[in-house]
Amino acid sequence: MKTSAATFVALAETIEARKGCDPKASYVASLFAKGRAKIAQKVGEEAVETAMAVAAGDDKALVSESADLMFHLMVLLSAHGLSLDDIAAELARREGLSGLVEKANRAP
Repeated sequence: MKTSAATFVALAETIEARKGCDPKASYVASLFAKGRAKIAQKVGEEAVETAMAVAAGDDKALVSESADLMFHLMVLLSAHGLSLDDIAAELARREGLSGLVEKANRAP
C-alpha cells in the first residue's frame, strides 16, 4: 500500500497528465473543459457531502467523501497552477503559531 504522500503525488501526476485529454474520455479533462467555476462548485458540493457524513456519524462515508473532496480540491489547485506543495508551504509557515494569533494577523 502506498503512503498517503505517494498517493497524493501519483494523483497529482494523473491530474496533470489528463488535463489536456479528450473531455469525452477523461473526467479530469471534462472538469478542466468546464472551467474553474465548475471545479470550484464541485469542491463545494464535496465539502458539503463530507460535512453531512460527519453529521450522520458515518465514518465510511466520511472517508469516501473526503477522498472526493481532496480529488476535486487538487483539480482546482491545478487549474490555478498550484499544488499541495503550495498548501504544505503555507502550513509550514503557520507552524508554531497559535491559530488564534495567525487568524488575527490575516489582512481583512
